[in-house]
Amino acid sequence: MKKFLNDPDNIVRELLEGLYLSNQERLKLLDNNLVVSRSLGDRKRVHVVILGGSGHEPGLSGYVGRGMLDISVPGDIFAAPGPELCYEAVRLGVEASGGEGVLLVVLNHPADMMSADIVMERAWAENLNVRKIVTRDDVSVAGQSPEERRGLVGCIPLIKIAASLAAEGKPLSEIYDCCLDFLSGLATVTAALRGATHPQSGTVLASLEDDEMEIGTGQHGEASGQKMALKSADDTAEMMLSMLLEHVSFRKGDKALVLVSGSGSTTLMELLIIFRKVFSLLEQQGIEIGARWVGEIMTVQETAGFQLSLARMDRRFLSCWESECDTPYYRV
Repeated sequence: MKKFLNDPDNIVRELLEGLYLSNQERLKLLDNNLVVSRSLGDRKRVHVVILGGSGHEPGLSGYVGRGMLDISVPGDIFAAPGPELCYEAVRLGVEASGGEGVLLVVLNHPADMMSADIVMERAWAENLNVRKIVTRDDVSVAGQSPEERRGLVGCIPLIKIAASLAAEGKPLSEIYDCCLDFLSGLATVTAALRGATHPQSGTVLASLEDDEMEIGTGQHGEASGQKMALKSADDTAEMMLSMLLEHVSFRKGDKALVLVSGSGSTTLMELLIIFRKVFSLLEQQGIEIGARWVGEIMTVQETAGFQLSLARMDRRFLSCWESECDTPYYRV
């Protein structure tokens, strides 16, 4: 493993300091590692908070800023933050909201869910105005119930929609219900050619032969996916889109959001070739791509692969997607 690092034990603090120093006009970094938007408490409105492990840059802290996340609670590399820090973030968000409350976004991973559940129990006991929304967009593994599906890159458009509604002054209950509607039409599939190396331990997260690929690797290579012989970009895109369309129903004339998120070492060339095929296949079915994003959105260190995410977009969601925001890694 070759990386430009210092002390492995200081990785998270150092990467957060780098994020802050390069984006001081957008965010603040607190002593406890909370990444906070400069627009925190700018007016009475719902605030959006997320928790999750580090190592997926630019997600999640790279989307803190005006019009998206108000607070990110970073954990260690590929590890959820503890409930105490998450509670501090939620309480800070509630106080800044002027009583409008906090939407706590959680990706469905066991440790993240455990921290979030403890936070919610404490929040309810103290009558804090908090709702938890869980993303479960990974449909890569056949036979999983919706409750078992892991959260992947689909959390990013969810954040954008929630934050846009919050900026409009919508109440927490309405934002929560709208997010549930969005999640009902969202699905993501992962593909990988090579797994990542943990930057602190040097552990290889998933191994594949040179002539192999895997569909359904999860966020960290932990899912029980389907290994197969390496396929072309077009064949891979067609297979993955077919899986997504089994879970997201469209009628002719509907609009879709398509995300192609590189996992860390997949080139933009490859991602654009994948998107080209997805665009063509959807066009053939009369489905218009009303919103799109190709690039590194949620990575897993140097994993060779990508996540393909598809969502059904109505007029509300498109309006939210197009609303203004200013974060380190996404601006409208």
